[in-house]
Amino acid sequence: MSRRRRQNPLSQFQPGQKVVLRDTAIFLLKLWIDGLKDVTLTFVSLAATTIDLVLGPRKNGYLFYRVMRWGERFDLWLNLYGASEAAQRSREGLFGASRAGDDTFLGELEDLTGGERR
Repeated sequence: MSRRRRQNPLSQFQPGQKVVLRDTAIFLLKLWIDGLKDVTLTFVSLAATTIDLVLGPRKNGYLFYRVMRWGERFDLWLNLYGASEAAQRSREGLFGASRAGDDTFLGELEDLTGGERR
């Protein structure tokens, strides 16, 4: 008796295996970039705190808090997990959940690799 695979009614909207492989590579790249950011911000924040403790605050406040704002803006740009839910419901995976040219890592990457695919 042959086993038939049950057809998922949503499969027509899900990404194919090549798209999942590409999205895995993109996710791993984003994880690596995020880790590099964390290591960098560790040392930059320690240096900023040292400067703040020695010299005191500047006109625009402490350097430490400026470093934190840089990290926050970078996290918003990288948007590590932001497209994950919508990606599973699109044939284009992560690229289907973003727009080419958006001010995010994924939007810039999509723009770089050929723009909208829909």
